[in-house]
Amino acid sequence: MATIAKTDQRGMFLRLLDEAYDHTAWHGPNLKSSVRGVASVEADWRPGSGRRNIAEIVLHCAYYKYVVRRRLTGSKRGGFPLRGSDWFEVPNSLAQSLWREYLSILQHEHVELRAALHAVPSSLLATSRVKDNIVGISFHDIYHAGQIRTIRALRKRGP
Repeated sequence: MATIAKTDQRGMFLRLLDEAYDHTAWHGPNLKSSVRGVASVEADWRPGSGRRNIAEIVLHCAYYKYVVRRRLTGSKRGGFPLRGSDWFEVPNSLAQSLWREYLSILQHEHVELRAALHAVPSSLLATSRVKDNIVGISFHDIYHAGQIRTIRALRKRGP
């Protein structure tokens, strides 16, 4: 396997983040395109009792972008806009304004994660701390994009 020059690593990591989140990718839907056009009534629908809904998945993805950003910057907990961690409860009847806020949190966390990656010194780009977290959060976005697409398809299909 060819080694990527240090000067190319940051660009490769940014590309991974962006293709998983909001850029065109060969694998199909990214996270942002998976929620495009989703209304609050669709975002709070559950495919079954005890199953996650799209709104919860969006907040979970935003939270882990925040976690990776903290890992890259060494910052302490406390900067995420919602109380809690990992999975967040959402109202059963989600207002459209709150759904838009959740999407805004996701977008904000992506932008902040990109900024944190830009700030990582070149000498640290090849460390497992950086590589594992950037690759992991990219795969995380892609996994949940597929999950959201499945939930949307199940909702259209009906009971």
